[in-house]
Amino acid sequence: MSSDAPKPPIPSIKGGCFCGEVRYRITGPVLISAQCHCEDCRRTIGATSVSWFTVNEMDFHWVNGEPSRFASSAPVIRTFCPACGTSLTYQHGDRVGEVDITTATLDKPEKIAPSKDIFCQEKISWVPFHTQEHD
Repeated sequence: MSSDAPKPPIPSIKGGCFCGEVRYRITGPVLISAQCHCEDCRRTIGATSVSWFTVNEMDFHWVNGEPSRFASSAPVIRTFCPACGTSLTYQHGDRVGEVDITTATLDKPEKIAPSKDIFCQEKISWVPFHTQEHD
């Protein structure tokens, strides 16, 4: 295959909120995936930790509905479904051009397992690590 040959398209990844009001599609590669233990993520989502994966913002598309936005801290914007409250995305002002998506909102979340645990110093003591790699 020559370098001038067209590359096969990346299959799109789809997901959305619990009630189906807000849906998204991803058309590019996953950059990283992680299990976050920070207090902000735990408290905004209401879970002991949260699985996220990151993509380039230009590869992320809302395809149905419009999420609500919440500035959870100075450089952070989180989105959630205005109807059912499902947490959907996270964007940090220091990482322009990237968007993190809550893995459990994928139609097939088993396809993107966390590759590392992050903010481990904030982990609740009785919660196990999910990966071999920690920050």
